[in-house]
Amino acid sequence: MKITEHIDALEAAGHALAEAAAEAGPDAEVPTCPGWRIRDLLRHTTTVHRWATAFAVEGHTAYHPEGGEPALDGDELLAHYREGHARLVAALRAAPETLECWTFLPAPSPLAFWARRQAHETAVHRADAESALAAGPAPVDATFAADGIDELLRGFHARDRSRVRTPEPRTLRVRAADTGDVWTVRLSATQPPRTERGTPSAEDVADTELSGPAHRLYLTLWNRLPGDAVTATGDAALALLWRENSGIV
Repeated sequence: MKITEHIDALEAAGHALAEAAAEAGPDAEVPTCPGWRIRDLLRHTTTVHRWATAFAVEGHTAYHPEGGEPALDGDELLAHYREGHARLVAALRAAPETLECWTFLPAPSPLAFWARRQAHETAVHRADAESALAAGPAPVDATFAADGIDELLRGFHARDRSRVRTPEPRTLRVRAADTGDVWTVRLSATQPPRTERGTPSAEDVADTELSGPAHRLYLTLWNRLPGDAVTATGDAALALLWRENSGIV
């Protein structure tokens, strides 16, 4: 996806999150984030948005801590969230392609990193806000969802801090039925997962395969939908291990 497409996705997801939060109300529980209510989700997301904005605007070349969550609630909190989201979108649109700043996942450029990361950060939290409504999370665009799966598997879980480990080498395959994308995730006891994107050879047999529409895989891999939202074949224990250990910390 292009940087402009990620920024557009960030803008749309942020508006949808605000609309769901307004409809649910600050006291509503967020089923996808046990222990959180909508106010907690808004406080967290606006803090992340403002943290990301600082890198795009101020160009910090080393890690810069977040400013802390706001002690706001109700309409004031929602307005604060909307303002922070708008500032982030504007900052990314105004940032030069030559932007130099700190990042924490591989990307073609710092601007590409922050546009992509905040688009998916906001899309996942949009699903959280919508989980507080009777209708539940709305589908995500398939191309965008596949991009988010790729960021999760080849970005987040390629880091040493990934807790997905298996006592012996195992292979998990993720197949998006609608986009045709396939990821092969190789697990071991001592290394973080190693993920390859592309059609595997006939001899490359996986222990477990998760398949389904990209948007369902996206939210399932982020643990925003139950495991049975996608089709799992092979060793069920490996799918369970993912759900129990793949949370991003």
